[in-house]
Amino acid sequence: MISTKMPIYCATSPVDLRRSFDGLAATAKETLSKDPRSGALFLFVNKAGNRLKAIWWDRTGYCLLYKRLERGVFRFPSAVRPGDVSVTIDSTEFAKILEGLDLAKMKTSIGVAMRRAPESASSSP
Repeated sequence: MISTKMPIYCATSPVDLRRSFDGLAATAKETLSKDPRSGALFLFVNKAGNRLKAIWWDRTGYCLLYKRLERGVFRFPSAVRPGDVSVTIDSTEFAKILEGLDLAKMKTSIGVAMRRAPESASSSP
């Protein structure tokens, strides 16, 4: 169903979660400018932040996951650049969001590759 290699796009703005399959697919296409049948997973949160929906296409139809937190809010990643409508995350980050964990307080970097400074060749005495 959900592959660890599938692209996952988090909407950066809240969405009216009264929408179901077709409404969320339309949001993925019109707001996020992504093909909802591409095999990617699209993640949306409501304005209160305590509910989320994920939608993806699995070759035979849309799948929908709906979760409500009993306490707290989902912590979605912020836009990397002003005007970004979605942020790409991986399956590990998706699992942490579903658990209600705050990714910003963790050492994981969301959607940004960390680069190491090159080691100098003259580091030996």
